[in-house]
Amino acid sequence: MRTPQDVAEAALAGPGERIAIVDETSTAHLRWAGNAVTGNGVVHSRTLTVIALDPGAGVGVVSREGALDDDAVRAAVDEATAVAGRARPAPDAHPLPAARESQWSRPPAGTSVEALRGVVASLAEVFDAARSRGHSASGYAEHRVRTTYLASSSGLRLHHAQPSGVLDLTAHDADHTASAWAGADVPDLADFDVVAAHDRMAARLASARHRVDLSPGRYDVILAPSCVADLMTHLHLAADLQEALRGGTAFSGPDGGTRLGERLTATPLTLSGDPAAPGLDCAPFAVVRAPGPGQSCFDNGTPLRRTEWIADGRLAHLVTTGHSARTAGVPPTPRIGNLALSGGPADRTLDDVVAATDHGLLVTSLWYLREVDPARLLLTGVTRDGVQVVKGGEVVGTAHDFRFDESPVELLARVADVGRTERALPREWDDREFRTAMPALRVEDFALTSVSR
Repeated sequence: MRTPQDVAEAALAGPGERIAIVDETSTAHLRWAGNAVTGNGVVHSRTLTVIALDPGAGVGVVSREGALDDDAVRAAVDEATAVAGRARPAPDAHPLPAARESQWSRPPAGTSVEALRGVVASLAEVFDAARSRGHSASGYAEHRVRTTYLASSSGLRLHHAQPSGVLDLTAHDADHTASAWAGADVPDLADFDVVAAHDRMAARLASARHRVDLSPGRYDVILAPSCVADLMTHLHLAADLQEALRGGTAFSGPDGGTRLGERLTATPLTLSGDPAAPGLDCAPFAVVRAPGPGQSCFDNGTPLRRTEWIADGRLAHLVTTGHSARTAGVPPTPRIGNLALSGGPADRTLDDVVAATDHGLLVTSLWYLREVDPARLLLTGVTRDGVQVVKGGEVVGTAHDFRFDESPVELLARVADVGRTERALPREWDDREFRTAMPALRVEDFALTSVSR
């Protein structure tokens, strides 16, 4: 089997301007339900993405998976070249980054069932405890390493290996009328205590025995870090400079221009991306497998640096491509593969935020978020796996789930309390486009619009 470097070089052979991206992915996974393991395995895959850049026309992108012999690579190149020839001229076209090399000769990293050994060892204790409580434990664990090789006809030869680990845990009571969820995104699954997470979920299920009927309305809501991660990911994906300048987005200025420099919240929150952030480290160069809002194939290989999107409560930067930055006359700020929100005390836990809340609701999971008004970035979605009622700083019961309508931009102005920043798993983002670290937030007047059955 040829090396990924050989595949990339083969895709660049011959005339024409091209980019080749080879992703080698190794995944070990484990699934359980009803207090028993139901499946496991290890999967290895290879994907080649060929980006043909026709100077007189546009961009053609073709991806292929499999062993990728010479015929498969040549077919992908020919198809991408043909697509580029038929495409409209690309308005974002510019010369590719200059030649440079970084760890190009390194072999792809991998994983194995050994990465799941700690999880497997914990599950026996989890299952025993769940049975003794009359609960049912289910979940999914995955350890994945994706090694990316990016090469271009301009001489780029770049390598990055990205490990990631995901734990998605759910506990149900005996009659499946109440549930609790916990999730984690950690490079090493051994860093997460599965037994302790299930103990915390068991405590939430115990509070669910006291059911509280609540009407829709506006409430003080404590959003767990996972919920904040989902909302801030939506905010960041919408924070595109070019779209803002066109008007009609939550980041467009009322009289043209953008809201850059505007204070979004009185709370000194900072939303940033940093390829070297400890525990969230990601590719230090842009990897663009397909064009789209806020990303241009011509930016592949562009070095990335720490960028503050919101700085101490003010909108500091919007996402740019190289083209949109030059057009607007601003420094380029490409999207980065992680996202962190900070501003709370380092020792303030979610439990501390709950203890400081006189009357409110604790939400630990959001689901099925959809945009309904781009001008406000208004999202609709539902809470999932229980809403806990907080009185006098304590959880006193559980309400039903709700549908909600909220804007992640607008709710920043109503933040009343902030917890410590910690790694968080956004439940809605299965492809984990961004590694995230988020605090718990208490938000005033959060709009719960209807009961979700």
